[in-house]
Amino acid sequence: MSKQRMESELWNVYDAILGIDEAGRGPIAGPLVVAGVIFEKGYENEEIDDSKKLSEKKRERLFTEIIKHAKAYEILVISEQTIDELNIYRATQKAMEQIANDLKAQMVLTDAMPLPNYKGKFESVIKGDQKSISIAAGSILAKVSRDRWMKKLDEMYPEYEFKKHKGYPTKKHLERIKELGIVDCYRKSYAPVKKILKIKLF
Repeated sequence: MSKQRMESELWNVYDAILGIDEAGRGPIAGPLVVAGVIFEKGYENEEIDDSKKLSEKKRERLFTEIIKHAKAYEILVISEQTIDELNIYRATQKAMEQIANDLKAQMVLTDAMPLPNYKGKFESVIKGDQKSISIAAGSILAKVSRDRWMKKLDEMYPEYEFKKHKGYPTKKHLERIKELGIVDCYRKSYAPVKKILKIKLF
């Protein structure tokens, strides 16, 4: 049985629907990644779902399929410095507004994020990655791109084990940064990092 998608109704009105989602709002290290996807009208793929519900292997495979079948897509990587300057909410919002302006769809769907500076039609959808194939596809592109980035950071700083925790503040991760210190890929505006930096000052 086919999943009920928001697009099945919206495609009756709009030809180009853009779904946007992000990965990496919660971690204390690594970038934020925001991605947007437009599919051809009527496109369906039963496997595309909220990236958090999928295995890493399945996400990787779907990443390739989404890139292949998307009418248009964009992936933005937002640095830790930008997150610290703007705050995570505004950094996410600004990136989503940029993608919406770049891809010029008739309707934009976001996963629970209003776009006050976007002049076109949009809808902020609660649990959008479970209701919209376009938002779910954006979540997969964002998650896979961010995980790949964290693997590169793991190669640069193997002692921090970024490949394991992906920058999230696990107990072991926090213990590790207390021992080793803060490197450039940490978000210095985040409370656990601020606390460790403060301890290091004294």
